[in-house]
Amino acid sequence: MDFLIVIQAFWIVIPIYVANASAVIVGGGTPIDFGKKWRDGRRILGDGKTWRGLFSGTFLGMTAGFGLTVAATYLSSSEYAFLELTNFEGFPFMIVILFSLCFGALLGDVVESFFKRRIGKDRGQDWIPFDQLDFIVGALLFSFLISEILSVVSFTDSQWFFGSLSFWHILVLLIVTPFIHITANVLFRKIKNKRGKVTKV
Repeated sequence: MDFLIVIQAFWIVIPIYVANASAVIVGGGTPIDFGKKWRDGRRILGDGKTWRGLFSGTFLGMTAGFGLTVAATYLSSSEYAFLELTNFEGFPFMIVILFSLCFGALLGDVVESFFKRRIGKDRGQDWIPFDQLDFIVGALLFSFLISEILSVVSFTDSQWFFGSLSFWHILVLLIVTPFIHITANVLFRKIKNKRGKVTKV
């Protein structure tokens, strides 16, 4: 495994990270579960999972991906072509591929939230390693499924998932993501606490 695999893995994960972070930052409003409870008496998902977060997070993640698509196309004809960065199949397939990555990430987060409520953990409580891996696993599984469907309906032998992600790419994402996620959460909480103290003063 060399540095190219690490760079390529992070290139693919950028839209996923943007989608996941955006859902938190710009979320709010109507919860996906509409405030309803499951048969165990606990909320189905909780107030942290909202329709606004789901769709705005997906949109912003895809927007970041579109920028990467343009950049990858430019870099492929430059001295950095050796990096072999994906352009997510280019237009128009990139729309579907990026949607599968970003929406899949947030869908994975929603599914994890459902099971998190079932075991009695509240919103904001840590559930390691599931909190750190849910969106990556969701993005990988959903993009694999969509890539398979896309390869069938487009009548080509090309399959974006296996063409862009090897075992080593996936391993990098699964190992490194928890550390990045935990670090980001610690920083976010520190900033939030500082703002709270300033507001109280």
